[in-house]
Amino acid sequence: MKTFIYYFFKFYVRVGLFFYYKKITVIGNKNIPKEGAIVFASNHPNGLLDPLLIATHTKRRTSFLVQAAIFNNPLVASFFDLLGMMPIYRIKDGIKQLNKNEAIFNKCETLLKDNKALLIFPEGSHNKNRTIRPLSKGFTRIIFKTLDNSPNTQIHIVPVGITYQNASNFPSKSAINFGTPILANNFYDKENFNQSAKIIKDQVYSQLKKLSVHIKHDENYNAVLSSLNSAQVDFTQVNTVNSIIKKKNYPEKKKRSKNYAFPLLCLIILNSIVPFSIWKMISNKVDEFEFIDTFRLSINAFSFPIFYGIQSWVIYLLFNWQIAFIYFISSFLLVFLYVKLSPTPPSK
Repeated sequence: MKTFIYYFFKFYVRVGLFFYYKKITVIGNKNIPKEGAIVFASNHPNGLLDPLLIATHTKRRTSFLVQAAIFNNPLVASFFDLLGMMPIYRIKDGIKQLNKNEAIFNKCETLLKDNKALLIFPEGSHNKNRTIRPLSKGFTRIIFKTLDNSPNTQIHIVPVGITYQNASNFPSKSAINFGTPILANNFYDKENFNQSAKIIKDQVYSQLKKLSVHIKHDENYNAVLSSLNSAQVDFTQVNTVNSIIKKKNYPEKKKRSKNYAFPLLCLIILNSIVPFSIWKMISNKVDEFEFIDTFRLSINAFSFPIFYGIQSWVIYLLFNWQIAFIYFISSFLLVFLYVKLSPTPPSK
């Protein structure tokens, strides 16, 4: 039953992401080993959207570590557990809570011993900045502990770069770049943990800087980002943008494109006034920029279909099932056309 629920929601979320993003570009998924233990090591710019995008765009069943705060509700925690999410506790969650991480790390070790896939965000927290931040060595502890207790386990680390055209805005575009697998066994020296951890971190970090847009976070960061935003570059074209940054050859300033699909948005709002109003009320309470997309997708992916279903049922009672069916399909078609035809809001 757990397997059925996992794949059902994986399919459902993937469909939701298809309607949510103007375009999702996936590159390098052939790099993912079809068998054996995998640790996906990704950058983390956009809350729960990051693991959802990665997990729904790989054939491997993937478990992942996420912030413990979202597990505060027991019912929500049970649901997330079915989807393979595991809480990771940080100091801000309380010193006493940190002791719970040991059980989570043991669970991760078991997954790797069983040749499963695990997604980890070695930057340690989410941050919207277009910079690959220094990596913690926590993910190497999980890998090395597994190799200590199960030396015959082959563990591949697959760096994953995830980039958004304009996170928190709708509709946007995203890109997922899977890097070259790193066989952790080749770099683990049991007698020199720190050096082994440094080598692996450096290798992952080096790939992540190429797999996602990376602007060095120094005194020039804001100026570089401003130049790229003014030119309205497509950040999901990662190689092109990184080349621009490296060569400092910034395109000319570009005017914002007109949104000729705006009338479609007006129709969608009129047709979805209840779920749209729910989202507007809740959005005012989202205090972290990186969680805006998470809440918008979560609320809309469930409230819009339910609302359209209720309205279709009412139309069926008033008219017939043919008209109700046409209305139901047309409602989703409006959303699809608006998302795919409207320009992506420019980054700021």
